[in-house]
Amino acid sequence: MPTRSAVLPLSVALFTLGLLAIIVIFALFAAGYQDLPVWLNLATLLCPAGLIFGVVATVVRNRRR
Repeated sequence: MPTRSAVLPLSVALFTLGLLAIIVIFALFAAGYQDLPVWLNLATLLCPAGLIFGVVATVVRNRRR
């Protein structure tokens, strides 16, 4: 049985937070808000960061085998 890596839950959490930020931005824009805070726009970068982090960690883990 392969051991579970702690990287996968971290990458899923990053991806989820980024996706949540994207949904919040769309909802706020639909509600009429235009000048959104910079931190909210930067939080959307967590989505691709989590995806890349998870893919790289999976590739590195499988290449060790």
